[in-house]
Amino acid sequence: MSLDTQSPGLLAEPQAVQATADGGTRLALRGDLLDFTHQPEWGAIESDAVRFREDHWLLIEDGRIVGAQPGSLAPDASWTRHDHRGRLILPGFIDTHVHSPQLDVIASHGTELLDWLNTYTFPAEKRYANLVEAETGAARFADALLAHGTTSAVVFPTVHKVSADALFAAARERGMRLITGKVLMDRHSPDGLRDEAPDFGARDCVDLIDRWHGVDRLAYAVTVRFAPTSSPGQLAMAGQLCTSMPGLYMQTHLAENRAEVKWVHELFPDARSYLDVYERAGLLNARAVFAHGIWLDDDDRALLRDSRAQIAHSPSSNLFLGSGLFNWRAADEANVRVSIATDVGGGTSLSLQRTIADAYKVQALQGERLTAWRGLHAATLGAAAGLSLNEEIGSLSEGCTADVCVWDWTQGSVAQRRHELARNLHERVFAWLTLSDERNLVTAYVRGIARYER
Repeated sequence: MSLDTQSPGLLAEPQAVQATADGGTRLALRGDLLDFTHQPEWGAIESDAVRFREDHWLLIEDGRIVGAQPGSLAPDASWTRHDHRGRLILPGFIDTHVHSPQLDVIASHGTELLDWLNTYTFPAEKRYANLVEAETGAARFADALLAHGTTSAVVFPTVHKVSADALFAAARERGMRLITGKVLMDRHSPDGLRDEAPDFGARDCVDLIDRWHGVDRLAYAVTVRFAPTSSPGQLAMAGQLCTSMPGLYMQTHLAENRAEVKWVHELFPDARSYLDVYERAGLLNARAVFAHGIWLDDDDRALLRDSRAQIAHSPSSNLFLGSGLFNWRAADEANVRVSIATDVGGGTSLSLQRTIADAYKVQALQGERLTAWRGLHAATLGAAAGLSLNEEIGSLSEGCTADVCVWDWTQGSVAQRRHELARNLHERVFAWLTLSDERNLVTAYVRGIARYER
């Protein structure tokens, strides 16, 4: 195999796998298999939703999971075997809200949301009008996701058509499940980052949909930046796209920051709430992903429940920008779907372990205790279910695509000691979530092909 010298650990060529007589491929991974069969109960340490198969072989044929068997029952020589005894094997993570161009501004100091956009984000995004910048940035971003154990994502590029094109192409080259679409903005944004009336960016959206939606593992998301940067005419156009083309996703931001919520009320005085702006435009549906959703009321949560839309909870970003504390328990009691998201670059890491650890802290500040199960579920099967992709990703069940990551349980003496003293499985996994990050990643497989190897 050859390694990409620009990105250590990322495989420029797929790893060789044993071929069968009919030309298929068989791969067997041995380790501790952990996934979920359904959503764990809030606060439950013991849950029948957790499926833990210690020291098992995970069997992968032609890029799909075909079964599992105890480690003592080794597959025959027709399988390429990788023995990871003593390591953790999980479904690839699913990041439901992240900005590809914002790798350029991650860890920038000193602003809240609206200042963050004007000071850091918009200047960075202007660069992606350039083809070379867009392609280089897309490749960097896709490789960074894989190096953090994320194999699927819902992504904001920029307003430029070329940035979405480049992102789709980079994901397709790596075999990844990716949902994205060009950002829609036609007001309250700088020159070079606006769609123009009367088209409102519709032609670019349709061209991208025709080219990429449903190709391999790619899907298009109608991508409204947030209500303040779209005129009523553009919001209406986005809603028409969603209703006229079944199967499209929709992604936007919702009620992240108190100043933002106040601004939305001033811009849309007839709307009952921030969410109501989107509902009136036809953007509230079962394929809608709303990032943040901090400043909501019971009526908003009821609308989200009834529409089966999801909130992409972004705790690291919320803490870093001082946006507020998401009330996960209230969402849970209202039966609102919640996934977990890094929101890089407001978020400070593409690591979903770090993000889940921050989600625990956000809940602790409100008197709640997020379990390892609920956090991990929200980054795997829960996220997949929210995207109607739970038959494909987020699980180690038979028939699922083999997006699989192998992790070290520990890195370093502190984590090793904590692991040794853990009294039960939940303690082991919670310590892993709290103390681990991308440095624990051994291999990331996409469709059964190693795309990252430490």
